Amino acid sequence: MIKTDLIVIGAGPGGYRAAEYAAKQGLKVVIFEGSEVGGTCLNVGCIPTKTYVHSASFAEARQRMGEVIPQLRAGVEAILSHPNITLVREKGAFVDAHTIGDFTAKNIIIATGSETKWLPIEGAQTDPRVVDSTGLLQQETLPKRLAIIGAGVIGMEFASVFHRFGSEVTVIEYLKECLPALDSDIAKRLRKYLEKRGITFKMKTAVENLADIDADLILMATGRKPRVQPDFANAGFEYDERQGITVDTHFETTVKGIYAIGDVNGRQMLAHAAEMQAVHAVNQILGKTDAIDFSIMPAAIFTEPEAACVGPTEDQLKEKGVAYTCKKSFWRANGKALTMGETEGMLKLFVSPPESGGARGGLNSGLILGCHAYGVHSADIVQEVSVLMCKHTTISELADMIHIHPTLSEILKNAVE
Repeated sequence: MIKTDLIVIGAGPGGYRAAEYAAKQGLKVVIFEGSEVGGTCLNVGCIPTKTYVHSASFAEARQRMGEVIPQLRAGVEAILSHPNITLVREKGAFVDAHTIGDFTAKNIIIATGSETKWLPIEGAQTDPRVVDSTGLLQQETLPKRLAIIGAGVIGMEFASVFHRFGSEVTVIEYLKECLPALDSDIAKRLRKYLEKRGITFKMKTAVENLADIDADLILMATGRKPRVQPDFANAGFEYDERQGITVDTHFETTVKGIYAIGDVNGRQMLAHAAEMQAVHAVNQILGKTDAIDFSIMPAAIFTEPEAACVGPTEDQLKEKGVAYTCKKSFWRANGKALTMGETEGMLKLFVSPPESGGARGGLNSGLILGCHAYGVHSADIVQEVSVLMCKHTTISELADMIHIHPTLSEILKNAVE
């Protein structure tokens, strides 16, 4: 048995970030990966999807995907070539709570990611037309008619892209609105805009039999679930097939020294969440403190135009009884957006209401609570809001911050003026 300081299972965004950070802190790390390094995000998820978003045609998208992925994968390989890191190219499996394969360590980080969540409907596993996002990216010809089951992030991004490529796209969604994590007002406006562009939406519609869907290809975009393994039982920590591994606020499982980060813990299924959870978990192992605030988690949806959000939706604020005011701003009133010909968009900024206490109100007067938007480069604007929220910025302070003219960032500035 070979003893090491840290074992990491999975070399996706969370796993390779954990290995890299721990190695730079002086720990000896062994990382297991049974497939390609980079995980779902790099190989069959966010990176290849974005090559489609930023390509003019289906053929160009496939060509660029074939160029970008190997380049980024080589970058991850370089990261894992650190002298303190040993990359084991096989699936990591628990022998016991602190043994993986031929290696043993006091601390283990699980980063096995997630997999497609298939609807339990007739034909889902047998109809040759049905693919998940990985299967759709492997298609060599553009489908004439594409049906998408699910109007979440995956479904909406592919709907937008394949419609632009020339496919006839229909989106079928059980809920009354798309993108449930997005403010309902913003989501509705984005959906209506995409409808005007030619995408068909069938909301509040349940799929019971795939034979009823008239399409050349059917994308199952009904979300993802944590990728758990039978050998987890050998380690003794709590986990659930649907919800993932149970962790505390520091991402430690119910067995001391074993951590679970990224999609496998089911908390925040985003690549950048996995990376920061990795840093926090390693800091716990090292006995170091950090100021990472996981309650402030920005996210983006790369439709056309894109959408983004950070913090609660307006509906969530109402449900929780949180006092707030909503400030709005529009792309059509922004000079840069007009020059770009990208005038479709809206921003909603939620702030705490004014309080007494001088000309600028009380200590928490106008504290930024969240921001939801859609429009070209809305992700960049929401990222600025995320930074401001991390620093507990008020809108009075934001109003005093100079923004370049003409830029899209003035959309945010206009919201507080």
